[in-house]
Amino acid sequence: MIPALNEEITIGAVVAKVKPLVTEVVVVDDGSSDRTREFAAAAGATVLAHPLNRGQGAALATGNEYALSRGAEIIFHFDADGQFSAADIPAVLAPLLAGVADVVLGSRFLEKKSNLPALKEKVFMPIARLVNLVLFGAVLTDPQSGFRAATAAAWEKISINQDGMAHCSEIIAKIFKNKLRVVEVPITVHYHDFGQRFGGGVKIIKDLLLAKLTD
Repeated sequence: MIPALNEEITIGAVVAKVKPLVTEVVVVDDGSSDRTREFAAAAGATVLAHPLNRGQGAALATGNEYALSRGAEIIFHFDADGQFSAADIPAVLAPLLAGVADVVLGSRFLEKKSNLPALKEKVFMPIARLVNLVLFGAVLTDPQSGFRAATAAAWEKISINQDGMAHCSEIIAKIFKNKLRVVEVPITVHYHDFGQRFGGGVKIIKDLLLAKLTD
């Protein structure tokens, strides 16, 4: 499941690398203004499209709903920008296929080394870990990983309601709330864009607090 917004430069190569390792690649185009949909389809992906940009969380929710309706046994989330490595997919899937986990999260902070921007590694990630611990009782090495897989039964319990980037923490919260078996697996992420806005992190925390208050 690959959410995408204006990723015509990378989406074809990403789909081509992932496709041999899974049963079906689904790209959810979240209101792109470029040729993302065209290149994703040409590379062999099933393409779903939002007419307007709704946010990554909404794209993943659309993709999950589609996959569950198609009888998927395992749903895997992967990014469209080329920063994830398809070579890590078998290791992330292994605990699910072995029946020892309901959810597997890729971690940038275990054995492998990712070239994280310093601000992200030293400031944003420690804050995110603290937020997850305080709000959800979740203890994970990587508090905001978008590299994840889970069984269909697990995804039935992890409905995504946060349309924006707060969906990462929402997913973690529901994993722990539902007492699902979760395993972290080391992954490598190659960052190409080192931009990071503090305001984005503040909005994520605000969205999570509002969701917590209305839960």
